[in-house]
Amino acid sequence: MIMVEVKIKKLRPEAIIPTYANHGDAGMDIYSPEDFVIGPGEIKIIPTGLALEIPYGFELQIRPRSGLAAKHGISLVNTPGTLDAGFRGELKLIMINHSPDIFSALAGERIAQAVLNRFETAEFKEVSELSASQRGEGGLGSTGKK
Repeated sequence: MIMVEVKIKKLRPEAIIPTYANHGDAGMDIYSPEDFVIGPGEIKIIPTGLALEIPYGFELQIRPRSGLAAKHGISLVNTPGTLDAGFRGELKLIMINHSPDIFSALAGERIAQAVLNRFETAEFKEVSELSASQRGEGGLGSTGKK
């Protein structure tokens, strides 16, 4: 396992640095620094009180927590969200409540998870023709249900 240094700045004292629940986990927990409520069907931007310096060549993907999704219908609107290396502002979560019930969270609760990913950049080359493939232009369910 390779460790990558990610600089992090607390923008407010009650912010909580992300943590891994278990050794070897891909996802680290993101915590709420404040109490909040999301009504049924509501979308709300939740601040984390953190700013990060992601190394170039990496992104931090922000994902929903499976337990909140399964038990309370809580997710992220733009999942996964991407925190790019050049961004230095506050990490904020765009959360949505898919359930018919009000969802309440207290300060210090785990509300999302983040995964640090290495990535490659693409260089696009415009061509007049693409090579043939077995799949061709089949998409949007073209392989059937079974």
